[in-house]
Amino acid sequence: MAPTGQSGFIRPGQSAGLIDVFNRRYLLSLLVRKEVRVRYRGSVLGWLWSYVKPLTQFAVFYLALGIFLQQNDVIPNYAIYIFSGLIMVNLFNEAFSNGTKSLVDNAPLIKKIYLPRELFPVSSSLVAFVNFLPQVAITLVVCLIVGWTPSAVQLLGVLLAIAIILAFATGLSLLFGSVNVSFRDAQNFVDLIALVATWASPVLYQMSMVEAVLPPWLVLVYQLNPLTAAVELMHAGFWYPTTGGAEQSADGLLLGLVSFGISLIVLAFGQFVFRRLEGRFAQDL
Repeated sequence: MAPTGQSGFIRPGQSAGLIDVFNRRYLLSLLVRKEVRVRYRGSVLGWLWSYVKPLTQFAVFYLALGIFLQQNDVIPNYAIYIFSGLIMVNLFNEAFSNGTKSLVDNAPLIKKIYLPRELFPVSSSLVAFVNFLPQVAITLVVCLIVGWTPSAVQLLGVLLAIAIILAFATGLSLLFGSVNVSFRDAQNFVDLIALVATWASPVLYQMSMVEAVLPPWLVLVYQLNPLTAAVELMHAGFWYPTTGGAEQSADGLLLGLVSFGISLIVLAFGQFVFRRLEGRFAQDL
């Protein structure tokens, strides 16, 4: 018989991982609201930075590639093409980078009380999603102005693209974030990945350029990269319906589903490594 008063208690450090994050979604909502409120505290522009940063990045790429390298003459509605892909990469980079740093940034809280440590990387992904929404609003308004006529499949593709990025970024955040607690070099690797992410996916160039250079098997590997699949689905949902072309086949959606499965595998692996290392978090922090 268990001693009086001990029934119902759980040994410290034991949790159900991401399931506990769902069970404690009230704590998750508090973390998200806190991060959203303090992000631009003391800033003159405040939430306008959610628009200024991506628009500045877009302007640089559009000027360099669209005008100077004349991609604007090759790809119709090149501005929409760039921006719709760019916001997906920004979502990934922000969720991945902030999620990796989230455990170290919340070290005082982790050392004082026990709560599911997965809350911090997951909350970083959700905060990145909140900052992503204004950028989607800009894309939507511009697309409507130029004659946006998407199909139901293309709209589903956009939702799938967002799910791919959130699952992929969260999985990598759990993996690199847990390693970053003991080895801060992990953050430097994350910065390198974020640096090449824009160029390693078809944000600034078309998929046909990749197919013209790489062998077919390597093109397939490239397409199954979750970031590539998400960007292409975003192009199919926002850019392609503005070009007046015929409705695309469901091949892109199928590749997206496969990439989503890969993202879930990365998420599961990140959770596995996280669980193996979290016993040292309080000590190493």
